[in-house]
Amino acid sequence: MSNNLMILPATRPENARLIRIPEGLEEREAYRYVTGLIAKVEEGSGYSWDDILDLLEERGFEAVEFVLGPSLD
Repeated sequence: MSNNLMILPATRPENARLIRIPEGLEEREAYRYVTGLIAKVEEGSGYSWDDILDLLEERGFEAVEFVLGPSLD
């Protein structure tokens, strides 16, 4: 199991997500790949996080549960 994680930030902190990057996928490659998948979903209307997650999971990414801590700002 990969220990490489990626935070998907959001304007509202409670909408941020954490995903595990598949084994063998370099960080920059993962960043570009996820950016492309999100853009693909956003081309349609009425999308949700579940739509994005479905595409990510089909390609080996995994959502990771986390606790949102206090702001560092």
